[in-house]
Amino acid sequence: MKADDFFKHYLLREPFIELIAQKAAQLHADVNQSYGDCLPYAFHLRLTASYVTRFGHLVVDGPEEIDTFYAAAWFHDTIEDARVTYNDLKKIFTQLNASGCRIDLAYAAELVYALTNDKGRTRDERAGDNYYAGIRAVKGAPFLKMCDRLANVRYSTLFGIRQRMAEVYAGEMPHFLAQLGGFVPQEMVAEAEQMLSEGYKRP
Repeated sequence: MKADDFFKHYLLREPFIELIAQKAAQLHADVNQSYGDCLPYAFHLRLTASYVTRFGHLVVDGPEEIDTFYAAAWFHDTIEDARVTYNDLKKIFTQLNASGCRIDLAYAAELVYALTNDKGRTRDERAGDNYYAGIRAVKGAPFLKMCDRLANVRYSTLFGIRQRMAEVYAGEMPHFLAQLGGFVPQEMVAEAEQMLSEGYKRP
């Protein structure tokens, strides 16, 4: 899609996207999940969704997919963190559709499932080769994973001095991009690289 067309259709769907946002935010609030030291987890989810707004025109095939991609962005951590099962997720999406949303239930659920970390004791175990193979197997999942990573990178460089995780993300970036298999728009890669290069390192 052209960027102008994407944004035009986004504006038409914005009230329904906000319903999606409110439901996802509430699920994470219900389990007392925070982001960073004190922010509500919805901060991360909204930041992730903001990258769908910015770059979605590069991957979304048409206006009929807009609600689905925003649903996947807002709910991408619910199975992993908010005690929601795959089938619960489809029921939630069904309820949202009854309120006017236009979420492809199966596709959105598969996107969320693809982004759900594997069981593991360490960061590497939770996001190993099988995890990334699952992401590559679902169209649009690498894009959403990159939206998630951009949100985390942005937060880690938000206050001028790069936080510890910024160094982790910088070190991981070549492997991370290779694991996504070339399914990420170059504009998003450039965005991540710019943020990581501009953040001040700790003394």
